[in-house]
Amino acid sequence: MNFEKELAVTVDNLDNYQAEQPRGASAFSKMHQAAIFEGELSVKHKELIALAIGIARQCADCIGFHVRAAMKAGATKEEIAETVSVSIMMGGGPAYMYGARALEAYDQFSGEASD
Repeated sequence: MNFEKELAVTVDNLDNYQAEQPRGASAFSKMHQAAIFEGELSVKHKELIALAIGIARQCADCIGFHVRAAMKAGATKEEIAETVSVSIMMGGGPAYMYGARALEAYDQFSGEASD
């Protein structure tokens, strides 16, 4: 999976949704902003939590968006890998498969991926 290409398609799809349903898209955006801020939990930790949920819920797009956001917030590959382990513990075999994708996304976004 090429996360950059997949997320570009997803962003286009979300833009189309926003054009059709601006109130719904705006409400989701406001919820995101209300949840992801520097508070008692850092943005990095909140993004890692969101990543864990994305893995457990088997959402490849969520994995891509939240790996990238966690990296932007300072998450290391080791922190991503530990998040994957917690996700696997909570989500079993399916989380194991999607957790491996989170590390693939990290490698692609960091430039560590082999072509």
